[in-house]
Amino acid sequence: MRADWILTENFRLLESQKVTFSPGINVITGENAQGKTTLLEAVYLLSGGKSFRAGADRELIAFDSDRACVTGGFFSGEREQKIELVFNRGRSRQMKLNGARIGAGDLRGALKTILFSPDDLGLVRGPASGRRRMMDAAISQLRPGYASFLADYSRIYENKLRILKDWREKPSLLEPLDEFSRQLAVFSAKLIRYRAAFARKLRDAAAPIHREFSAGREELSLSYTTVSTVLDPAASEKEIFEAVMERQEQLKQAELDAGSCLVGAHKDDLAISINGADARSFASQGQTRTAALSVKLAERDIFLEDTGEMPVLLLDDVLSELDAARQEFVLNRIGGGQTLVTCCEEETVSRLLRGKILRVEKGGVRE
Repeated sequence: MRADWILTENFRLLESQKVTFSPGINVITGENAQGKTTLLEAVYLLSGGKSFRAGADRELIAFDSDRACVTGGFFSGEREQKIELVFNRGRSRQMKLNGARIGAGDLRGALKTILFSPDDLGLVRGPASGRRRMMDAAISQLRPGYASFLADYSRIYENKLRILKDWREKPSLLEPLDEFSRQLAVFSAKLIRYRAAFARKLRDAAAPIHREFSAGREELSLSYTTVSTVLDPAASEKEIFEAVMERQEQLKQAELDAGSCLVGAHKDDLAISINGADARSFASQGQTRTAALSVKLAERDIFLEDTGEMPVLLLDDVLSELDAARQEFVLNRIGGGQTLVTCCEEETVSRLLRGKILRVEKGGVRE
């Protein structure tokens, strides 16, 4: 799997231009605030239609324009393919895959990417929501149907939450509460089984990478946590559903008193420890970066094992704050597939690996 080229028009600060990529290493270099990360963002958009930086489509459009377009050619599923994304101010986006109009769900899994950005340091020391998003994003690319379960869960959760917040003013809202709780348990069971299976694979893949990354000095451990009554997250959906229902019944009055959903897959987490200590509390800055990178490299191995294709690896500012030995480990480890890596220090990267170098300056990309 590889991204062959990308064409941007009025996309953020990038010039309207076509950029071609090497099937191996692509080093994107230049000073800060020139557009290096924006180029990675454009490629990432092709893998699911979502930006890792913007919350709304209008943020992707250049200030002096009402329309932006990102088009990309890629190789996946043993054939050449093409994705076109058009963003309009005040109107819905348009998306095409191989010339045919598609919805957001149809784009997932066409081009698979693994992204590491500075925000991913929050995987280790940040809130549980970031680790859930990481799992959900990865699973959605591997199992396209998962995204629809996630959307259904979010809808049901919002409906139940609205009831719990407003029932005192409108007691009649309590009538459908039990049904929403039942539906929340149904979709919790689906999400929990998917997440637990992915977490097991991630644990097994990340530990040896981190051990090598740290020259054998550190042991990384990942542990999936969910509803306390779910004793085996790999059990059948029926068993998990019943366990979630049991916990909801136990906390029903507490939910009414708090005006909040206290039970469900929205509380899941991926506990991370280094040498047996909770990484959220005790990891240093260097350990945090190493652990987050190990998780991302493990994701790539899982994708390869599951699909038979190496996903495109997108690394934004991956080398900063790493010593020379750890930089060399990362750059040696990313071989074997296509990688786009941003770096301000062109000499450092070119010394450690051979690859195509793309220099970004004032939104323009030059080989």
